[in-house]
Amino acid sequence: MAPAPGEAAQRALTATEQAVLDAVDLDRIVDLAGRLIGAGGENPGDTEAATVAVLEAAARELGLEVAIQPAVPDRPNILVTLPPPAPAGTPADTGVPGPDSGAAPGLMFLGHSDVVPAGPGWSRQPFQAAVENDRLYGRGATDMKGGLAAVLGAMAALKQAGAPLSGPVTLVCTVDEEDLGLGIRTLAASALPHDYLGCVVAEPTDLETVVGCRGDSYLELEITGRPAHSGRPADGRNAIAAAARICELIRADHERLQQDQDDLLGAGTWNVGLIEGGQGTSVVAPSCSLSLDRRLMPDDDPDRILADLLARIREAGIDTDGISVTGRVSMQMPGFRTPADHPLVAAAVASVEAAGGSTRIGGWTAACDGGFIVRDFGVPAIVLGPGGLNDQAHQADESVGLDELSIAARAYALLCLRTLTN
Repeated sequence: MAPAPGEAAQRALTATEQAVLDAVDLDRIVDLAGRLIGAGGENPGDTEAATVAVLEAAARELGLEVAIQPAVPDRPNILVTLPPPAPAGTPADTGVPGPDSGAAPGLMFLGHSDVVPAGPGWSRQPFQAAVENDRLYGRGATDMKGGLAAVLGAMAALKQAGAPLSGPVTLVCTVDEEDLGLGIRTLAASALPHDYLGCVVAEPTDLETVVGCRGDSYLELEITGRPAHSGRPADGRNAIAAAARICELIRADHERLQQDQDDLLGAGTWNVGLIEGGQGTSVVAPSCSLSLDRRLMPDDDPDRILADLLARIREAGIDTDGISVTGRVSMQMPGFRTPADHPLVAAAVASVEAAGGSTRIGGWTAACDGGFIVRDFGVPAIVLGPGGLNDQAHQADESVGLDELSIAARAYALLCLRTLTN
């Protein structure tokens, strides 16, 4: 992590910026985050609809535009937009011009409605939000119901203050981020509602400005052999034994990757997460499957990685003489890297500092949906949000500081003002 390049002196807030900050309502943000926590959304479980309903109701109450995008049955994405003020003289019933009629680009915020299962070890009810010692507790408080509420709080403040934005502000909240990414894939396969200058992924970063993330992919291998009596193993071809040799190839490649560390993102990694095979103890194993997690650098192509692995398996002579190996990529989430000197990064750093926080520029070894926005739409992205990824997300008694929620909402609002200027 490198220190953020701060300004020599933080410039004074404009009257408009101060008015927007004064309109940020922490009580409203905490209340919304608590209701989002109470809506659950454990995944796996296909239960995000209740969270989407809470978010939709809050957005409509604020007078924001809402679009529901079906992803899979009963699991919709939701897009909430604060449009820019209509130009003077525009009839009220004509609405705001769309992107095809000359509207300026906007700013996107990206989040997800699902949470990982609560799991054991809680000292409180995970889906009953509670505030204690200036922290909000509950599953999703950090990852990432708090971030969603902070974004909506910023949008509410901008609307209340009549901020003179040049383009729209849109919160895109997808389903299934914690599993297979079905929501972001649905979004990536469709057109965005507007053009955007940048995307802020509101995942928990302790308010650090993350400019790059590794990606992730799942590779599935099926190894087929030939059964035989275990008393005469030479009559068969053992798929488990072949899988063991493949695991050794993967271990060696993992070690090779670690020799080339990127200062920001580290290196790609392999992990053999699941193995299943065999028919019985006294039978030469006729089949075996491997589920592999391959973390990606921003330029990595999982299809090429799989092809290279299969080629090494052939070169090692593993898939010969009665053994066959096939593979497929079952999930991929691209990584991304935004230059540290990009205007979006500079504006984010200055906005966090002006909001009363401190930030650093760094990278994530985790993956997030922002890579799809960069790859499929060419929109630069950063990750910036309240809460801790390593000390709170996915853990028992998950919580987020109320001060972090306040600073995040204020920073988001300032970032919108400073990015979308007339």
